[in-house]
Amino acid sequence: MKIVYWSGTGNTEKMAELISEGIKSTGKNAEAIFVSDVNIDLILQEEVLVLGCPSMGCEELEGAQFEPFIQEISTKISGKKLALFGSYGWGSGEWMDDFKQRMIGYGCVISEEPLIIQNEPDDNEDDCIDFGKRIALL
Repeated sequence: MKIVYWSGTGNTEKMAELISEGIKSTGKNAEAIFVSDVNIDLILQEEVLVLGCPSMGCEELEGAQFEPFIQEISTKISGKKLALFGSYGWGSGEWMDDFKQRMIGYGCVISEEPLIIQNEPDDNEDDCIDFGKRIALL
């Protein structure tokens, strides 16, 4: 299972690694990949897509790398199972609600509620690992 993420401060990257750990603990393979290193053709072969991005600016996705990635896959992901995660430092987390609704609009199936964590995931490591375990069952 591939976990595609963008991280500026390292918080979302740490979440991706912990989610990967949770998936691996179930006996499945997992790999966290920074969005700029993704082979889109390979990740589209995955049964479940796991995508992570922090809140940026006015509660939106990162614009230079993650947003273009989402636009590129938007017409190719209908029917895919999807899990979303990310971190934020301010606001209410509405960027994730918008992200979720957008992906549903592209035809994705979101079986697991997105995981969002304010600031560093240090106090929420178990939540990330458990999220990974649940994703492994999708």
